[in-house]
Amino acid sequence: MDFIEMIKGFVKPLTHDDSVVSVKEIDSNETNTLTFEVLVSQADLGRVIGRDGRVANALRTIAYAAAIKEGFKVKLTFSAHSE
Repeated sequence: MDFIEMIKGFVKPLTHDDSVVSVKEIDSNETNTLTFEVLVSQADLGRVIGRDGRVANALRTIAYAAAIKEGFKVKLTFSAHSE
């Protein structure tokens, strides 16, 4: 499963400027764990995280459920592109 494309597919509709949405895999020291950093524009960061982190937690839950089927754990971090 291509987790990067799956995550992008869920994040892009949440943003005003989907052209700057990017997802990159970060090396994890934990075995069987994939860590991804979701980068969006500064203006869209609040929309992707949501009030009290609800949207971010929902995205994490979806990614985690997909990864369990593949035998992995997934961690997502969210940040703004540095400009």
